[in-house]
Amino acid sequence: MMISKLALMRSLIIADCNEAVCNLLRINGTVINMDNNGFNKIIGNELIKDQLKSAIKSGSIRHSYMLTGEKGMGKKTMAEAFLLELFCEEQDESRKPCLHCPECKKILSGNHPDVIYITHEKPNIISVDEVREQLIDTVDIKPYEGGYKVYVMPEADKMTVQAQNALLKTLEEPPEYVIILLLVNDDRKLLDTVRSRTIKENLRPLTDATIRDYLKDKYDISEDMTDICVAFSKGNLGKAIELAQSETFTEWYHRVMKILKTLRDMDSTDMHIEISKLLMECPDPNDALDLLELWYRDLTMFTVTKNLNSLVFKGERKALMNAASLTSYDGIQEIMNGIEICRQRLNANVNTELAFELLLLRMKEN
Repeated sequence: MMISKLALMRSLIIADCNEAVCNLLRINGTVINMDNNGFNKIIGNELIKDQLKSAIKSGSIRHSYMLTGEKGMGKKTMAEAFLLELFCEEQDESRKPCLHCPECKKILSGNHPDVIYITHEKPNIISVDEVREQLIDTVDIKPYEGGYKVYVMPEADKMTVQAQNALLKTLEEPPEYVIILLLVNDDRKLLDTVRSRTIKENLRPLTDATIRDYLKDKYDISEDMTDICVAFSKGNLGKAIELAQSETFTEWYHRVMKILKTLRDMDSTDMHIEISKLLMECPDPNDALDLLELWYRDLTMFTVTKNLNSLVFKGERKALMNAASLTSYDGIQEIMNGIEICRQRLNANVNTELAFELLLLRMKEN
């Protein structure tokens, strides 16, 4: 039995989604949340939701907004909720978005003629030509339907300086019907002149309790793994969801645990083998460093308080107690410094395996 193209596309998963159980549709490279129920489905960030809803209701919408937050914080979901609320034809404000009117259906399908997603060919750069062709050169074309024309630019912090400068005039003097949504992972990469011409809405991390309750409700994972996902996500629900769903995370998590438990018995060859396996399993070396940092924070806490109840790695009590008996407080701090040095080396493009080998040597010595 053949799977329909729509069913296949709906199976795609996006990390930057605030609602884990959504069906998703990818259209022209843009992921659309098919189960988005507007602001009602978004967990947390109540102030931002209220501000955007109030602006729509009162007709006081600004021409440019910058939604900021690291990947997984829900910027795309917030933007989709804004679009649904803005274009929905339902007259009863309490029922918006209705998800059934023609406007909602066009938003959900990615086919609304007055919503333009800015795309880019190179993964790390949005060029000045792309900004000109997809945005600047088309802003004077009036909306085909309704009173608004909205441009959504995911990963806007990837704009080159030339692209940002080219966009300035449009940000300063946009047509009255234009709204620009810049979705930004790191607003420090944007020019001050760009930042000052937008309304910044910074998505805040959720509480550990909120993320824990969500994972318990949606996923069949152990209590220990739930605690790991919560701590590792640092308030980022999208990241917690990604970890809970990821078989890869489970693999490299156990790899890190193996290294921590057997490091003192490893020779240089063993270390090289384990590092190679870890780097093959873990997509981002910085994630492995984050996990190591969590471990040594737990070890510091236990060394000082002897209390196991407040730790993240509750399921590794025996290993933590053994490590505490072999490592001093000063030794743990030396290792924590080593983790930070390893990060700096990675940022300086030092060979990744070499950077980890130097870190493991420091961990073994302390």
